[in-house]
Amino acid sequence: MSTLVPPLFAGLVDDASLMPPSPVSVTDAVAKHAEHRDGWFAGLLGPLLVPASLIGADLSAGKLPVALVGDVPFSAVPVAVEKLRAAGAVVLHLEAAVARRGEDPQPGLANLRALAGEDQNIEVYAEIPLSWGLLAALDSVAEARAAGLRIAPKFRVGGLAAELFPTPVELAAVLCACRDRRLPFRLAAGLRHAIRHTDPETGFTHHGFLNVLTASITADRGAEVAEVAEVLAATHPVPLVEACRAQRDGPRPLFAGFGVANVVEPLTELVRLGLINGGYS
Repeated sequence: MSTLVPPLFAGLVDDASLMPPSPVSVTDAVAKHAEHRDGWFAGLLGPLLVPASLIGADLSAGKLPVALVGDVPFSAVPVAVEKLRAAGAVVLHLEAAVARRGEDPQPGLANLRALAGEDQNIEVYAEIPLSWGLLAALDSVAEARAAGLRIAPKFRVGGLAAELFPTPVELAAVLCACRDRRLPFRLAAGLRHAIRHTDPETGFTHHGFLNVLTASITADRGAEVAEVAEVLAATHPVPLVEACRAQRDGPRPLFAGFGVANVVEPLTELVRLGLINGGYS
């Protein structure tokens, strides 16, 4: 049934229902994720994101695909991975922040590079702040990938403060920098809807996940930062939908995925925009 989800959107949406401030228990999140994986839209789903701090001896994940979010010291991350595996889960990747904004990301990257070298069965995503040291950090990630390590960047594009939302030009520069280094990337925070919009309660302007997907396609074709930024800044869905519809039977370039607390929300928007057929063949 997952063939109802076009290849362009395969595995795009990670299940972040356990990420703070989630009120959902691990047991309930695992059960709901398993239910979604039995649904017609299973092809849209990435793994269930599991914070390392929530992993206990009573975890039972069955054979579900999961990703570990390393919200614990680096030294405790390998232990958390093994606990997930012991619980029966298939650990697809792990994510961990390498620095706070304004800190040097290189020491944290070195730690994650070591993890990637020790366990080559999972992809490691290094969450790099969109601030000082970013380009040098991307160079380090690219060097590690060239050496055969499964490591890639992750970025936050939203949060509780305005400065955590990069402008279209800033994000376009990051996308093009990843393109130039042949780096896939994941995103977190702020991608609540398909199309760029302003939240009426906070006044923050959020990036749309369809904007990012279309911008990734545009960047992958060799576009300059200004052209990619125009795509990210677009607020009318038609050009974005048309661009994605033209590419939906092919692989997705650059943009590995993003997490949301309720995976049904992006699904609903993709159905409403006519990019997924809503479960009918």
